[in-house]
Amino acid sequence: MQKHFSGGLMNERSLDKKAFNELADIFCEISDKNKMKAFIQEIMTDKECFDLVLRWKLLKAIYKGEPQRKIAQDYKISLCKITRGSKILKKEDSCVKKILDNFETN
Repeated sequence: MQKHFSGGLMNERSLDKKAFNELADIFCEISDKNKMKAFIQEIMTDKECFDLVLRWKLLKAIYKGEPQRKIAQDYKISLCKITRGSKILKKEDSCVKKILDNFETN
């Protein structure tokens, strides 16, 4: 069974909502950049960190208006992943878009 959860569909059995909220609270509490980097690297595998950074890079590339085929070629990823990122940025209430609006103007 799938349900809507904060902007995406998640398999109900794969997400512990309490633990997810705890992590969100922890992320909000960490204000030191080095501590945040250490925390992320300790709880995630190298592959998970790589995937997270790749997702961020492709979202920034889409946001900047780079052609999807160029992004796919540059990052050696499928158009499906890029399409997903594009859909995220097109949503009216996209948190990622709001962050990039602020991030790219600073």
